[in-house]
Amino acid sequence: MDDANRITAAILVIGDEILSGRTKEKNIGTIADHLFALGIDLCEARIVADDHQAIVDALNALRAQYTYVFTSGGIGPTHDDITADAVAAAFNVALDEDPRAIKLLLERIKPEDLNPARRRMARIPAGGELIENRISKAPGFMIGNVIVMAGVPSIMQAMLEAVTPRLKSGPAMQVETISAIGTPEGAYAALLGSIATAHQGLSIGSYPSLVDGQFHNQIVIRGRDHQAIAEAAAQVRAMVENLANERAKTTRETPK
Repeated sequence: MDDANRITAAILVIGDEILSGRTKEKNIGTIADHLFALGIDLCEARIVADDHQAIVDALNALRAQYTYVFTSGGIGPTHDDITADAVAAAFNVALDEDPRAIKLLLERIKPEDLNPARRRMARIPAGGELIENRISKAPGFMIGNVIVMAGVPSIMQAMLEAVTPRLKSGPAMQVETISAIGTPEGAYAALLGSIATAHQGLSIGSYPSLVDGQFHNQIVIRGRDHQAIAEAAAQVRAMVENLANERAKTTRETPK
């Protein structure tokens, strides 16, 4: 698939609590997995504070660069939930209570309990389309190529599933993983670089780990060209096998 037909995405996570460490970020991985299955390439993820201008600037930069921008956080009832305000400012549109959103809130909240704080969750930028929230009813929304979702992981996931039919999808990415157990990255870095250079259409990465003091590295090949993946995987397997044989030979020949 050429770059012109590639479907791309970015994630913008919003919230002081994420940056302070008080709340552990869990949504990026969930969104990444979901987009991977849809053939949408996640290219960037950012985390910004509850700062109006920071959100506007990040949103405008990302939406100009990628097919979709997914945001999470900052659409609740409290004073620091300013994502809807920032999105409206980024698109230069009005932000008002949406009767459709009020109707949804009333499915869960009694009219007498729909106080000003809760009504904040019904504010939708002009032109925004609602995203269903089957868990707590307060909707997310989509405006242009921006999908605005809650920060609570279970609610975010419900919104992500609800918005999926509106998204363009592409050919699924294929993944091949080769284990390089016992071999440090430094032993194969140059060889792997040569294989990657010969297969420019693929993403080839090495991911190191240590298990009981032994290297358990994984070499991951990603792409949409089955033949190219098979060829690169064969070369990587041959490389790993040759290095293992050399290591075994050296071990046998080392004087006791």
